[in-house]
Amino acid sequence: MVGSGSDTGLTWLGSDRPLARAVGRPMMRFLGIEASGGILLMVATVVALVWANSPWSGSYYDFWHTEVNLSVGDVISLDANGHSLNLVGFVNDVLMAVFFFVVGLEIKREMVAGELQRLRVAALPVFAAIGGMVVPALIFLAFNRSGPGSTGWGIPMATDIAFAVGVVSLLGRRVPTSLKIFLLSLAIVDDIGAILVIAIFYTSNLAMDWLLVGVATMVAVALMTRAKVWYTPFYFLLGVVLWYAMFRSGVHTTIAGVVMGLMAPARPLLDRAALPPIELGRMDAADLRDAKFRLNESVSVASRLEHLLHPVTGFVIIPVFALANAGVEISGETLSNALTSDITLGVVFGLVVGKIIGVSLFSLVALRLRLAILPAGTTRRHIVGISAIAGIGFTVSLFVTGLAFDSVALQDEAKVGILVASVVAAVIGVLILRSAREPDSVAATDGGQAVEKSEPTVDVADREQSE
Repeated sequence: MVGSGSDTGLTWLGSDRPLARAVGRPMMRFLGIEASGGILLMVATVVALVWANSPWSGSYYDFWHTEVNLSVGDVISLDANGHSLNLVGFVNDVLMAVFFFVVGLEIKREMVAGELQRLRVAALPVFAAIGGMVVPALIFLAFNRSGPGSTGWGIPMATDIAFAVGVVSLLGRRVPTSLKIFLLSLAIVDDIGAILVIAIFYTSNLAMDWLLVGVATMVAVALMTRAKVWYTPFYFLLGVVLWYAMFRSGVHTTIAGVVMGLMAPARPLLDRAALPPIELGRMDAADLRDAKFRLNESVSVASRLEHLLHPVTGFVIIPVFALANAGVEISGETLSNALTSDITLGVVFGLVVGKIIGVSLFSLVALRLRLAILPAGTTRRHIVGISAIAGIGFTVSLFVTGLAFDSVALQDEAKVGILVASVVAAVIGVLILRSAREPDSVAATDGGQAVEKSEPTVDVADREQSE
């Protein structure tokens, strides 16, 4: 606890000042709660809805459509056509690239040192995620076989990591740790699918010259990492170049964030166990600098960046994104259109029914074929509950909505479906998980075979990250 140690009183946060006691430390405790990112996301969504439906609704539209003009002469402009972006475009194209960069870092960590590196452990979330993408998309297309709504099939494929983890965390110890890891792995694989869908199906009018600039930038990043050039500002500059190249090429800028995340070194330069002991009493400035370098490089670049940026994306970027995109005017006409809209119905049934059927069915098939094992301490009811929670598609679903539809009316119909589906999916998932019990005699099931109860396997670095 802040302030309990002998030295923490030296800082303002650890002091006995009224503002530190009443605001500072409670805020730090809130930010340390696993569900805090999801709570902020919910608050931002409610604020956006209230603002968009208040007497000041015009200011909501005017504010988020304020022009943002960042350019360097006539050479570099934030808009591919030489015009400035509006504020909501800045959030979706610039800030969300940072969010997807962190997603790329998470994917890389799981592939190198996490759950996705062990075949049979990774198989279940992989199968579950595939089912959770295919079935919802098919259900949406069943409602929207043709017409302008058919391009929105990618909307119900997504799972919102922050919202989903936030809802599960509210259940506390009712949800085994291994099940939370399964949900995170599922959401990460789901993100990979969403990224591919955005890159392949929601990208048009490619400018090949800028695309080649992007490819050349990726090659430069790969060569630098191979040569163990570890100077972060170089990568930041190359990341900006890659972002701009993707922006001008027609490929969505979030791909630049993901690519940079996936290319970040996920293994430390130095082995922590081989570090020499640190004798603080005998260190001069040079020794201190050397010790700092060694300690720093005993943690991978990907881990350091993820630790640095995760609070920024979770507590700033995602709530701002929700505030900018969730403001749907819920009038009688909007609700009437939504109730009869194939887009709204496709999104709701895709996220709620499609996720439950897709995730559960594909998981069951993987277990029956002995291609995967259940997470330790869980039952099939837990998997069904998590499959319902996966229907909370909020952030990425809203993001894909903006890519799929140009019409504001169609976007609003999809957004109403996303909001309704996310709430319904959360309620169903919570009810199922609350009724699920940990098996008494076994903690894991291998295709129906009982396996001796054991603690979930979590990499030490991953455990330190989560703490």
